[in-house]
Amino acid sequence: MPAKRQAKPAASGQAQGRESIGTLRARLRRTEMLIRLSQRVSMIDNLDDLLTTLVELTANETNAERGTLFLNDPASNELYSRAAQGTFNREIRLLNNSGVAGAVFQSGEGLIIHDPYQDKRFNDEIDRKTGFVTKSILCAPIKTARGEVIGVVQTLNKRAGRFTTEDLDLLAAMATQASVALQSSQFIEKMKKTRQQEMEFLDLVADITSSLDLSVLLRRVMSEATRMLKADRSTLFLNNEKTNELWSEVGEGLNAVQIKLPNTAGIAGAVFQAVKTINIPHAYADLRFNPAFDKKTGYFTRSILCVPVVNKHGKCIGVTQALNKRGGPFTAEDEARLKAFTAQVSIALENAKLFDDVQNMKNYNQSMLESMSNGVITLTEDGRIHTCNAAGYRIFKAREADVLGKSAAEFFTGGNTWLVDRLKALEAPGAKPDVMMDAAMEARGEKLSVNLTLQQLISLKGKRVGTLLMIENISSEKRMKSTMARYMDPGLADQLLAAGGDALGGQSVEATMLFSDIRAFTTLTEELGAQGTVALLNEYFTLMVQCITDEGGMLDKFIGDAIMAEFGIPVAHGDDPDRAMRAAIKMITELRALNQRRAARGQKPVLMGVGLNTDKVVSGNIGSPKRMDYTVIGDGVNLASRLESACKEYSAQILCSEGTYRKLKGTYRMREVDKVIVKGKTEPVGVYEVLDYHTEETFPHLPEVVGLFRGALGYYRKGEFDRAIKQFQEALALHPGDRLSATYIERCEYLKAHPQENWDGVWVMKSK
Repeated sequence: MPAKRQAKPAASGQAQGRESIGTLRARLRRTEMLIRLSQRVSMIDNLDDLLTTLVELTANETNAERGTLFLNDPASNELYSRAAQGTFNREIRLLNNSGVAGAVFQSGEGLIIHDPYQDKRFNDEIDRKTGFVTKSILCAPIKTARGEVIGVVQTLNKRAGRFTTEDLDLLAAMATQASVALQSSQFIEKMKKTRQQEMEFLDLVADITSSLDLSVLLRRVMSEATRMLKADRSTLFLNNEKTNELWSEVGEGLNAVQIKLPNTAGIAGAVFQAVKTINIPHAYADLRFNPAFDKKTGYFTRSILCVPVVNKHGKCIGVTQALNKRGGPFTAEDEARLKAFTAQVSIALENAKLFDDVQNMKNYNQSMLESMSNGVITLTEDGRIHTCNAAGYRIFKAREADVLGKSAAEFFTGGNTWLVDRLKALEAPGAKPDVMMDAAMEARGEKLSVNLTLQQLISLKGKRVGTLLMIENISSEKRMKSTMARYMDPGLADQLLAAGGDALGGQSVEATMLFSDIRAFTTLTEELGAQGTVALLNEYFTLMVQCITDEGGMLDKFIGDAIMAEFGIPVAHGDDPDRAMRAAIKMITELRALNQRRAARGQKPVLMGVGLNTDKVVSGNIGSPKRMDYTVIGDGVNLASRLESACKEYSAQILCSEGTYRKLKGTYRMREVDKVIVKGKTEPVGVYEVLDYHTEETFPHLPEVVGLFRGALGYYRKGEFDRAIKQFQEALALHPGDRLSATYIERCEYLKAHPQENWDGVWVMKSK
């Protein structure tokens, strides 16, 4: 009996001993595993490889189907993973306070979840995207030796049984063991990334600053700024000191447009004036933001980063603006990078701008020389011809090869040899300009009468560097042209003179016709009297003709108070419809200014309409051998005239045909107003109203009104007159002065009361 009583304690002691040995062995295995883990990760210096290795080890050791390791990104407060087992292995990012991983990160305490779909913290989005079913979760924080949580590691779906606290302890130990390696790899990766960015930045700056072409440089700077900041678009504004405007020719992510704004307006103006960076995470919440551009373009600005561009002298020369960073607002790092970027390119920008100014001046001078009717020839210091403009070649009937590089004695031969002596005399120090009026010269045997000026070319240092010759041909042909140009278009005079006085024959050409007419002119003449009427017409015609000739148009004739002009005759250009359109817009703009001056003088305003049409017409001299009139005829001319008359019916100032509308290359604010059959025609013609001369004051809510009008016109043409009336009324509510919408309401009411058979939306114009 005593022996038996002693057997139980012995057996119990043996069991405890076996348990203790098992525990020790388990701890030994765990220690050995952690040592192997430490050894293995210490040999990996690539963060991606390290993450992949740790995910594999933690999943294997916890007997799980897969694992994921999240590291914290302090810049965005996100947990990110670049390594995940299974088919779903792209980068995952989530807020560090959301989901199971976020809960563990915030608390610093591990979690065991046996039924994730019953846990409110679980986000099943990844399961839905991948088809994977999460059955259980084991999640532990990754802590540094100081206890700082730098991420979380989680394993999913234990292959046998359920996750235990021992599994959680093991996962936490592995995470802690790997934390040093993770931090080290993060640091190395950051250093490599920073170095790479620096090298790329230096290469980029070197590449960009090598360009002296301002437009190319602007495009490169904006493109790289957009890419570097992961922005939606960027704009570089440079300050125009003459106009006090910030301007840009390029908008990254926009079509090529030129933007101009006062250097005191908006966010860009605030940055320019204060020379301080502005970073706005929510644009519409900032009172300095002007949403007008968004409203005009349909773009929605969320975030703005705007930094000043300062030159080496500390002077602000512009601003760089980036909009809508993808993924959130612009950070302090973005500010630093954009500041560094603009600081590096500011010198290049100034150099490019200076080069551009020099080139523009050079081109301006060259264009001026080429456009001059006087011949201009320059000689080098040693007396050789360096340049000759187009007029010079024409006067001497010579080619470039016959002139450039020749000495004065080689070129000025025959009846022009006397000029060599005059040029020699001008080489003396301090020689005065030599001016000769009505001098005799010759060109290939033809006698010329010229006004000639010889002048020294002096450098900034006061040294003679060459000689300038200016030659004005005042022969009979020139004198005749001067007289003829008072009575006809200079281009036409040139053609007549070139034809040797022969009458020009008829020809069929495509041209854009412009007709304008003063409204209620008879009433005006009655009020003004004869002298007042003539004074008004002279003032009015001077302004209108200048608008036409500035765009290369030919004034055909005055018809009472009406003007008839053509674009494309006698000289065709590639953009004659656009020239006619710009001329018409300028005419209305100049008329508005004229009326302001008349109002100040207590005089009534002058109103007019303009009609434009592009078509084939017949041009030529019409009349008798004793009196001819160069003009154009044809249906295209008649349609332009009828469109001018139709301005009254449509309450418009400029109407153009579909023929002109289809030929335009530029962009203008326009709206289709009708499809009509004009008198004498059977086919309908599309008619468009030009609105480009309007301001916000003269036509409030223009884009909205045009949009509503377009929709209402569609209903009108379908015969849905009630819907059309409703939308026309909406347009009128935005702009009560839109008489065209009111006209269509009246027309719709009439058509409702007098239904038309086979209605096709085409209006028959009964007036001429």
